[in-house]
Amino acid sequence: MFTYTHDALFSRADCDEIIRLSRAETPDSGGLVGGKQQSEIRRAKITWLDDEGSAGWVLERIIGAVAKANREVLDFDITEFKERLQVAIYDESEEGHYDWHSDVGEGPIAQYRKATIVTQLSRPEDYEGGALEISLGPRILTASREQGSATLFASFMLHRVVPVTKGTRYSLTCWSHGPRFR
Repeated sequence: MFTYTHDALFSRADCDEIIRLSRAETPDSGGLVGGKQQSEIRRAKITWLDDEGSAGWVLERIIGAVAKANREVLDFDITEFKERLQVAIYDESEEGHYDWHSDVGEGPIAQYRKATIVTQLSRPEDYEGGALEISLGPRILTASREQGSATLFASFMLHRVVPVTKGTRYSLTCWSHGPRFR
């Protein structure tokens, strides 16, 4: 199986700090899919964290978690982290969601994505809906809603975030990279 869960990868205080760091950045429209605005597929605000500066500690923690999961489950050829840390903000006011997709694409960086790790930053009671679901073929894995838990999966796997119906869901996403899958 190409999934792995890290319970409590980040503490409550860590999650609150990551959210604070993301609020200091100007959000992008999260409706871009393949470089085009497609709000029927994705509605979210996106910020990018400075993983070499104030959020360097976040990337260090993510790298350790990915290394552990890769040793225990994936065994992928992961060589680097080419993209900055992404915080997605899914809000009830815009029915925040992201329909079924995979993270591997034809883009200059996306084609080298190997593993995706998504960390739950919000407290479960802060929102309704907004579940991260990963397709396992005939069944669906629903990621933990516990604040600070992280779910790692192969970037080629289909996954989605169902619409947020109440409140706001914050999540942190990071991709690891290596030679293209063969």
